[in-house]
Amino acid sequence: MYRLFRPALFRLDPETAHHLTLAGLNAAYSLGLSRIVSPRPPDDPRTVMGLNFPNPVGLAAGLDKNGDCINGLAALGFGFIEIGTVTPLPQPGNPKPRLFRLPQANAIINRMGFNNHGVNKLIENVRHAKYQGILGINIGKNAATPIEKAADDYLICVRKVYAFASYIIVNISSPNTRNLRQLQDEDALNDLLIQLKAEQQKLADTHGKYVPIALKIAPDLETEQIVQIARLLVQHRIDGVIATNTTLSREGVANLPHGTETGGLSGSPVRDKSTAVIRQLAAELKGALPIIGVGGILSGADAAEKITAGASLVQIYSGLVYRGPALISEACAAIRAL
Repeated sequence: MYRLFRPALFRLDPETAHHLTLAGLNAAYSLGLSRIVSPRPPDDPRTVMGLNFPNPVGLAAGLDKNGDCINGLAALGFGFIEIGTVTPLPQPGNPKPRLFRLPQANAIINRMGFNNHGVNKLIENVRHAKYQGILGINIGKNAATPIEKAADDYLICVRKVYAFASYIIVNISSPNTRNLRQLQDEDALNDLLIQLKAEQQKLADTHGKYVPIALKIAPDLETEQIVQIARLLVQHRIDGVIATNTTLSREGVANLPHGTETGGLSGSPVRDKSTAVIRQLAAELKGALPIIGVGGILSGADAAEKITAGASLVQIYSGLVYRGPALISEACAAIRAL
C-alpha cells in the first residue's frame, strides 16, 4: 500500500509530507485500519536492558519528536518506539528548509535542530497515549543553553520523563545543535555520566522502579574516541548505547541534488559507518552493556548485519521513509533467521 502513496508524498516538501504521514497514521489507528496498512510481524521476544521487547525492530528517535503519533506508529508492528529528541523548553529549531531527500542514494539530510514543543507537552501526549509497550524517550539540550550547562538540561529532562519512559536516551551526538558533540569528549562525558547516574539512582529510589539510561553516539568517531566512550560507559554502569546518529560525511552524495546541504546525513550512505562503530563498540564492551544499532537499514539484510556486528536490537527511520512499513516485518524476519 505504501508504494501507492509514496510518489504523492515525494512530490511534497519533505517536512510537509512528514506531518501528513503522522496525521495519516493517527487516522488509520483511530479507524482501526493499522493492521491493513502493516500486518504485525510474529513475536520474537528479546530481553535487553532488563526490558522485554516483543521483537527486536524499533523506531528511531526523530520521527515523532513530541509523542504526537505513539499509537499510530506502534500499530505498525514495531517492537519498541522511541520519541524525541525533546528539550526542557519548547524551541522552533533551525530555519526552513531543513529537511532534504536524496532519493538516488536512499538518503536524507536534516538540520532540524531539536525542534519540539518541550518536555511538558511530550509528557502530556504520553499520558494520553494508549500504547502500553516499550517506550524510549530521547532527551537533549536547548540550543540557547551554553554547552558548559548542558548537564542541567539533561537532568531536567530525566527528572520529568522518568516516570513515563521504559528507557531514556541521552542524545549527545546530533550535529544540528551547536557544540553538542563536544559532550562526547572524555572529560565532558565523564562529568555528564557521573551526574546522570547519580540522578538515576535518586529517581529509582523515589519512584520505586529502575529506568535504564542509554547514550546515543555519532558515527564520525575515531577509534580512540570509541575506546574512551566504551570505557566510560562500563565505568559508570550505563545501561545501553545507541549507535549511531547521523553523519557529517558527504561521501557518495556530494554530487547529488541537495548533497551538500548542511546537516546530518542518514539512510544508506551511513550504513557502513554505523556498522563499523557497532563492531568496534562490541569488541570493546565485551557484552558489558547492549548496543542498539541504527543507521542505513533499508532491508532485512541490513538489519541482520547490525545484529551480526554486535547489536542486540535495531532501529529504523530513513528506511521507513523509503521502504514503508513493510521494512519492519522484513527486518524482523531477517533477524529471526540468523
